[in-house]
Amino acid sequence: MTAVCVIGTGLIGGSLLRAAAAAGHEVWGATTSEQEVAQARQDGFDLVTSTEDALTRAAGAGAVVVIAVPFPAVDAVLRQVAEHAPGCTLTDVVSVKGPVSELVFRHTPTTRYVGGHPMAGKSASGWSAATPDLFQGAPWVLTTDEDTDLPAWREVADLVLSLGAHIVPTTATEHDAAVARISHLPHVLAAVLAAAGADGGPLALALAAGSFSDGTRVAATRPDLTLAMCEANRPALLAALDDALGRLGAARGALASTGALRATVTQGHEARKSLDHHRTAPQAQVQVDLTAPNALEELALIGTQGGHITALTDTTATATVPLES
Repeated sequence: MTAVCVIGTGLIGGSLLRAAAAAGHEVWGATTSEQEVAQARQDGFDLVTSTEDALTRAAGAGAVVVIAVPFPAVDAVLRQVAEHAPGCTLTDVVSVKGPVSELVFRHTPTTRYVGGHPMAGKSASGWSAATPDLFQGAPWVLTTDEDTDLPAWREVADLVLSLGAHIVPTTATEHDAAVARISHLPHVLAAVLAAAGADGGPLALALAAGSFSDGTRVAATRPDLTLAMCEANRPALLAALDDALGRLGAARGALASTGALRATVTQGHEARKSLDHHRTAPQAQVQVDLTAPNALEELALIGTQGGHITALTDTTATATVPLES
């Protein structure tokens, strides 16, 4: 079973390390936090503060290296990967893919890199918040750009499946556009909603119940993590914000002129129903021949259709895709 070296052991990196160990992988990692190293060692995990030492060990073991630091720290980590573990298969869990890919190919152009992003999390952060079951049933993006090394993709995919996640294959560009709408935009809207509610004073906060709590949950995320995530995806997030602002402007205009919000509320209601429908829709099973010349394109198509990969063999990927209604 593939050895795994995790650089950065916050919520996602720490959960990955815990889950990989539970799945039977040999695991170790590095973090700059001496406190987290002490906590991890107390929990029985092999953690060090020296990224160089962790990567040198990875090079010797032929481990998969996972970058699990916020985007602003990726550049420095990649410089160390280039020096100490350039031959290792490399993946990451950063919430943007295009900018990370650009850094990878700037610093380690010969590295076998597969972009990754588990769609799992919670507002708590750090090693103490990490759990081995965080990824159970979660979608985990693995990029399938035209320059992706397919054997490396298979190696990372096997790791992801062993953690209990299912794989959503897509290109870096499509990933960044999608998460701008369903992850990064919600963080911005939650921040605005939380601030607007708080400005209502003690009475408003005393009356705040489920709708306000649900709508502002992710505003409790550490601000530096939210900034790293959202600002790194600036072009796609700007497009999503423009769309949202246009819809809010239309709602404001309708409310001011006619007192009616029917169009806005109905559109939102139908959109939310479509999410529920997607999650419960009948599924069709499809297979992709991983030996075919167009395998990467076929894998990416699964993600575009809203499907995910559930199993792999040496030559075949098995996936489910929603049946069209």
